[in-house]
Amino acid sequence: MRLALAQARAAAKADEVPVGAVVVMGGEVIAEGRNRIRELRDPTAHAEVLVLRAASARLRRERLGGTILYTTLEPCPMCAGAAVLARVDAVVYGAADPKAGAGGTLLDLLRHPALNHRCRVVGGVLAAESRRLLQRFFKAKRRGNA
Repeated sequence: MRLALAQARAAAKADEVPVGAVVVMGGEVIAEGRNRIRELRDPTAHAEVLVLRAASARLRRERLGGTILYTTLEPCPMCAGAAVLARVDAVVYGAADPKAGAGGTLLDLLRHPALNHRCRVVGGVLAAESRRLLQRFFKAKRRGNA
């Protein structure tokens, strides 16, 4: 999660919402990244989607069984859906997202019984640090727009 937090800090420096993500397999980092929505002008360029793509490319397969996705913010429905479709074993996140969290806070796509794959979910890992990054970022944005 500390690597994901470093990526989130890099996102903030790039004026992106500070979310970072890492895919790990067997204790080895397979991919790491950050939000790049503004940079790429792509609404799907969330940290989680980008690291799942990078992990698939590195492993040369579309299914990511045996991996863990670490992310600083609870995945949104798009990112949770991508993790399920990629067959990620587990999703570990920092801060809960009461507005869009699809790992159990608002919805639970990661463990939905109607889907053909369910991820283990661990929330709240280094949550305070993840939340502080987000709060500082949005507070600075509000100050800049005042």
